[in-house]
Amino acid sequence: MDYETASERTKNIRKFYKSIFIFAIFAVLIIPDDIFGEKMINFRLFDRYTILGIWGFIILIKAVKLFLFDSEWERNMIEKELEKEKKLIKY
Repeated sequence: MDYETASERTKNIRKFYKSIFIFAIFAVLIIPDDIFGEKMINFRLFDRYTILGIWGFIILIKAVKLFLFDSEWERNMIEKELEKEKKLIKY
């Protein structure tokens, strides 16, 4: 992994952790509102849990993209495809 790729990956990981932190803060603010029975936060369009669920799903997708399908995975897939191509060309 070269410096640019490592630097970009580090920035992406930092953004990911920041988004998890912000999600946790909003979850801590929204969920107890329902527990204590006071409806201080009221969304008309969506339920609070729907918003948190969609936001959590987006964070999950980011995590999969960041940790499972990273640049090394992409490089391995390219190498596999090139190997398949080489095998097919041989007569």
